[in-house]
Amino acid sequence: MAQMDNLAGVQAFVETARHMNFTEAARTLGVTKSAVGKSVSRLEARLGAKLIHRSTRRLVLTADGEAYLAVARRALEEIGAAETFLSSGNHDISGRLRIDAPAAWGRQVLLPVLVEITREHPGLHLSLSFADRIIDPIEERVDLVIRFGETPDTAGLISRKLAEQRAPLVAAPDYIARRGAPATPEELHQHDCITVVRRDAPIGYRIARGDRPAERLSVLPTHEIGDGAAMVEAAIAGLGIAQMPLSLVARALAEGRLVEVLPAYGTAPVGIYALWPETRHLLARVRHVVDVLVDKGQQGAL
Repeated sequence: MAQMDNLAGVQAFVETARHMNFTEAARTLGVTKSAVGKSVSRLEARLGAKLIHRSTRRLVLTADGEAYLAVARRALEEIGAAETFLSSGNHDISGRLRIDAPAAWGRQVLLPVLVEITREHPGLHLSLSFADRIIDPIEERVDLVIRFGETPDTAGLISRKLAEQRAPLVAAPDYIARRGAPATPEELHQHDCITVVRRDAPIGYRIARGDRPAERLSVLPTHEIGDGAAMVEAAIAGLGIAQMPLSLVARALAEGRLVEVLPAYGTAPVGIYALWPETRHLLARVRHVVDVLVDKGQQGAL
């Protein structure tokens, strides 16, 4: 019973914080205004912290209240999602889904897929972050992350391969005309190299030599750029040689704005993986989005 009362207090607090009004919170919860106020007071007493400043004119969240609200709201979302999952036979795809993906690929490839999904499931709400840094989805409370290449540390995570594609080395025809084309991977050291800004992984190009496993060739970057789309544009502008997933340079290659460099060495496939915390596996929205991405990957659309 005590745990049920505790949950009621959390619900009362979250609704009060949403409306900043005890009366509106009571109407939403179907209880009296007095019951809401008492539930919030009991919650504050149990936590030993003031969550809401009350005055005759308005309610204001305290700093502790702001921090607790973020956690409490998410916890109630997870409980609601779990109940929906169990009661609907996993057919109701709804709730908030937090996704992090590489910047350029996320905007160009992933976002159109997610738009399709949300049109089919309008109850699904997205929180998207597109960045080329590696994040810890558990620490940063992200439901789903997409990564190129295998992630070394997957403790507490579920991983599923969506697709794979090679990452060619590319440069602008103008750059090749000025500097010539490297004949071997080692000659890349004599060229202008465009790489991603990354402090969490070695800098270099992924090189395939025959049947041997792909190796990472370290290079001294001439230009470091923290956004994949900007890296592609820099290569098109003739600033140097870059290595990018094929999906991001296919159009520029087809249109002749880029040409492939060392094509025999840029053949190693790179896996595209979805990773999500084990605690999110129950969520229908996570499972559905991953299933759609797997289908898209099998169709060659990723």
